[in-house]
Amino acid sequence: MSHTSLHPLTRRTSPRKPSSPLLYMALLALLCGTGCAAHRPLEAPMLPAAYALAETAVAPAEPPILTENRFSRDNAGSISEESLREVLASPVFLEEKARVGIVPVQGSYALDMDVPLPAVTAALAEALDSSGEFELASEVSTDFPVDRGISGLRELAARYRCDYLLIYRHRFVDDSYMNPVAWGYLTVLGALFLPGHTLESAGVLEATLFDVKTGTLLFTVNERVHDQQRVNMWHSELKTQWMKRKMLESSTQKLADQVVGKIRRLVAARPAPERRSSKAVVSSPPVPVEAAGVPVTVSTTGL
Repeated sequence: MSHTSLHPLTRRTSPRKPSSPLLYMALLALLCGTGCAAHRPLEAPMLPAAYALAETAVAPAEPPILTENRFSRDNAGSISEESLREVLASPVFLEEKARVGIVPVQGSYALDMDVPLPAVTAALAEALDSSGEFELASEVSTDFPVDRGISGLRELAARYRCDYLLIYRHRFVDDSYMNPVAWGYLTVLGALFLPGHTLESAGVLEATLFDVKTGTLLFTVNERVHDQQRVNMWHSELKTQWMKRKMLESSTQKLADQVVGKIRRLVAARPAPERRSSKAVVSSPPVPVEAAGVPVTVSTTGL
């Protein structure tokens, strides 16, 4: 016998959760914002001129151009600030009908008192003389008793009556070391002729044009050279000298071409004739006879 439940069927539902107060606050803020936007007056569109004025007012001012030296220790040199600006503002050019001398110097630009065996100075003098830009180009002897340094160079130029000096010097850095062929030195016979010794030399040939009148340097050109040879272990110093002499001979013409090229650029930079500095010639126009106030006697004898 089946039992039938007398209780009515009931539907089970989950209890409703209370709404979160944060949701009400978000809705309230949204309604307030919409209302404020509805009552905000419309702004007039900004014209292009107004945009430009706004950008000008907002853009920061450009920093001034730096024209003065702000380093206080730089003012302790032998040239004043006014003289420095005057030198830098003056035009750089080669004067007409000038004379130039080629003088060799040592590492510190002191006069080279050694015998001028290298023919570089002679080649430079010939190149400058052949360029036609100088009235005379000559080598300068350094045996005259003058001071060392720039003062000696100016005195020497005055003795030669030279407006310019082309200061020449060359410097080399030498090195020598064993190469893999030196393993043959373990045999007594191999040490006599095997090229297990490497000689290396690098140098620079330098020429600077010195303006004797103003004491300024107009240009400097460099010709860099390098050579490396494998030799035996005998007479390394003499072989190094031969290698240097060969480098000097092969690079002299290149240095001369650079010098002549710079000289022609200085010639092209000559200012107009009315701007060139020349000795002032004071002349007075002839004074009329009436203005002089001197009586004039006219002779009619022989008429």
